[in-house]
Amino acid sequence: MTLLWIALLPLLGVLVPALTAHRRRRFCSLATAALPALALVLTLAHWPSLAAGEVLRFAVDWMPALGLDLAFRLDGLALLFNSLIVGIGLLILLYAHYYLSATEPFGRFYAYLMLFMASMVGIAMADNLLLLWLFWELTGLSSFLLIGFWSHRSDARKGARMALTVTGAGGLALLAGVLLLGDIVGSFDMNVVLASGETILADPRYSLMLGLVLLGAFTKSAQFPFHFWLPHAMAAPTPVSAYLHSATMVKAGILLMARLHPAIAGSELWSLIVTLTGMITLIYGAWFALFKTDLKAILAFSTVSHLGLITVLLGIGSPMALVAALFHILNHATFKAALFMSAGIIDHETGTREIARLGGLRRAMPVTALLSTIAGAAMAGVPLFNGFLSKEMLFAETLAAPLLGGLGWLLPVLATLGGVLSVAYSLRLIHAVFFKEPREAPAQPPHEPPWLMRAPVALLALLCLVVGVAPVLVEGLLGLALEPVLGKAFEFHLSIWHGVNLPLMMSLVALIVGVAAYWRHANLRRLIKGFRPVDARLVFEAAIQSLGRIAERNLARLDGGSLQRYMTLLLLTALVMGVLGLAQMPVLTGSKGNQPLDGILLLGAGLLIFGGIGTAATHRYRLISLLMLSVVGLVVALTFARFSAPDLALTQLSVEVVTMILLMLALFFLPQKTPKESSNRRNLRDVGLAGALGVVVASLNYAVLTRDNASISGFFLENSVPGGGGHNVVNVILVDFRGFDTLGEITVLALAGLAIFKLLNRLRLFMPHSDGEGRLWSPDRYPAILTSISMALLPLALLVSAFIFLRGHNQPGGGFIAGLVTAVALILLYMARGVEWTQQRLDFPYQPVAIVGVATATLTGLGSWLFGYPFLTSAFGHFSLPLIGEFELATAMLFDLGVYLAVVGATLMILANLGKVTTPHRPAKEATESHATDTASRSGKEKH
Repeated sequence: MTLLWIALLPLLGVLVPALTAHRRRRFCSLATAALPALALVLTLAHWPSLAAGEVLRFAVDWMPALGLDLAFRLDGLALLFNSLIVGIGLLILLYAHYYLSATEPFGRFYAYLMLFMASMVGIAMADNLLLLWLFWELTGLSSFLLIGFWSHRSDARKGARMALTVTGAGGLALLAGVLLLGDIVGSFDMNVVLASGETILADPRYSLMLGLVLLGAFTKSAQFPFHFWLPHAMAAPTPVSAYLHSATMVKAGILLMARLHPAIAGSELWSLIVTLTGMITLIYGAWFALFKTDLKAILAFSTVSHLGLITVLLGIGSPMALVAALFHILNHATFKAALFMSAGIIDHETGTREIARLGGLRRAMPVTALLSTIAGAAMAGVPLFNGFLSKEMLFAETLAAPLLGGLGWLLPVLATLGGVLSVAYSLRLIHAVFFKEPREAPAQPPHEPPWLMRAPVALLALLCLVVGVAPVLVEGLLGLALEPVLGKAFEFHLSIWHGVNLPLMMSLVALIVGVAAYWRHANLRRLIKGFRPVDARLVFEAAIQSLGRIAERNLARLDGGSLQRYMTLLLLTALVMGVLGLAQMPVLTGSKGNQPLDGILLLGAGLLIFGGIGTAATHRYRLISLLMLSVVGLVVALTFARFSAPDLALTQLSVEVVTMILLMLALFFLPQKTPKESSNRRNLRDVGLAGALGVVVASLNYAVLTRDNASISGFFLENSVPGGGGHNVVNVILVDFRGFDTLGEITVLALAGLAIFKLLNRLRLFMPHSDGEGRLWSPDRYPAILTSISMALLPLALLVSAFIFLRGHNQPGGGFIAGLVTAVALILLYMARGVEWTQQRLDFPYQPVAIVGVATATLTGLGSWLFGYPFLTSAFGHFSLPLIGEFELATAMLFDLGVYLAVVGATLMILANLGKVTTPHRPAKEATESHATDTASRSGKEKH
């Protein structure tokens, strides 16, 4: 259960800023940090258990039919990443408290940051592939919100869209790969997947699966050629950049490759793709970092390069290469977070990040200069700093890697070149900012920040130095993290001196040539100026706009603006597919005989055909067409009754009445007759198409009804009484077996009623004074006969409604039908007496009725949890009372009551408010003309 809290505490922390943002900022910051701090403590508390060889797991069924469980694991790899994600996240919260200005919506920023943290913790701890993918997509959404936090800036909006598009596309590829991997293994459980490496490698779908999974990992971790989104994510506030580049989103792809390493690595295909992609990314990112002039741009491209370095090590895949990869994950998180926060401090205190306007800051900001120099030395791989150790391990592993055959020497050469460039851009970053004299003054006089803003940088810089001098301090953590990646325990030892060997010589070459490269930086800059610069953001935006234009052109070719044309194409397609499918009609037809015909059936069929044709033929005369449509509805209800479906018949009849009232209210504001819009030729075409489709549908029905098909109805018939306590199978299905569907339907109905109520609430239309022919309406707005009948029918209808409701569990009826009957009875009162009269007597809103109905149905379902049963499990029992005798009570009746209230409330919200949009206060013609004359007279006087 502790694992669940570790995963949920950061997620619950999303709510804290929203609840405390109105308080003082310091209080909000401390409150936001409380829950992740507790999660970090709970994580570290399990260190002894993990050191003893345990893997802690927590799992509950969520959607077992899909293989999706709410499952979390805590092993060494999750411990390493949780420590980085939450630990550095807490430092970022402290830093952001001082970085953000007083006018920034800091509550929203903290909420986004906590969502980001929670999604990364979920990836690290997920013990189910589908759950991992859900958290994976949540990182994309949260990073989009953080990168675009300054939404008033164009670069922030474009950077956020670019990140979401690239990583979102990779997420879709990952989903396909995860589904394929789950199909190969037969489970999405992480333990099963990690133990099935041989099965996965031997499957013929391995190559496809591997490509899809790596696409997801490469896009998220900015590997070439998907790297371009990461430098443009620097448009986010610096705390976001520091967090994203050091410990969170860009490490998600690395984490995925490490987590699945025992299952999908070990093949030559893995080694070639991952190693070469990482090496290209390493060189590419380092080269462009050398020529950027914005501090965050230099650091962003250096992040791309270092992610490539880690990917190379994961591709090589030897035990020590994996140790080096995990070690560099830790090292990179410390020095990169420190450098980004230092860049933010410089920007915050000087007003600029451009190197040309910075320089000599060691005098005004000596402490910041010292801390940045330490972190920069770690990034460059200078001895006695943590980056030196992991980079020397990279050199050693590229020398030993059995890749590329006779071209194997390329790997150590390219790795050394990457080290040279790393030294050069790190030296340029530190020297140009703190030691070199600036060419122009910064925007504002530089000075040191508050010491608490500098404290996270100091802590991380200290870790860079301590780990570089005493790497043995992290051996235990790396050993725990290595076991789940390698799939077995492996002993190793880290030290700062391995004697004079080739990796040490490569490190010295990288340092010396890197210094020389920075010394000749001007010559390199002149060289690169000969190439036309390419802005990935502009290229991406141009591609998106080009895609939009292509879509618009294709839409213009297909979109004729004619609903008839769309329907014709749709129905023609359905006709062709239906004819092709029914071409083998003798094969499709079963052996069941036809039911005998009688006069009643033929009469009903004739009326149905007459009503359907009449509705279409008289569509220009709307009232007549509506009457024809009512004939169709009535015959359909009678058909249900004829074939032993009384519940459906009652429902159809009730819905038909409500629908007719709704359409009549709508027709009141529409012309009684519409002009002729279709030619005879088009009418002939439509008749032919409709007839052909009718033949196809009739043939399909005939083929289905003459075959013996296995039906689920037998299950419901057998379990209606023992499982639901009711003899009315239809009602038991609605309130018990498929109660969740019914709950969703009444929720949608209530929402639709609320939406229509809001649309009609302030709409007021003048009451028409004549029909379409110009005949005046009757002056008797409320006929006495209708008034008298409504008063007599109301109590009778309500009694019938109560009777139908109470008998619904065992006889035809139920809450839905009873609700419609009640609504029709009340609407009849509105029609007979008018809105004003009725509202005086029914002085209560209908919105709460619908809401209470949905709440009642929901609470009925939740009540089963109190007794340890699944949601919406019903209970029933038989009771006996004097004089009354034995009777049955079921909790499903409470659910049905919720359905009843929701139907009554939603229906009356729609119909009653549609009836209220008219107003009798229409200005007379004479008054209107008099007003127009007075207005014209006043206007003439003003002109004179």
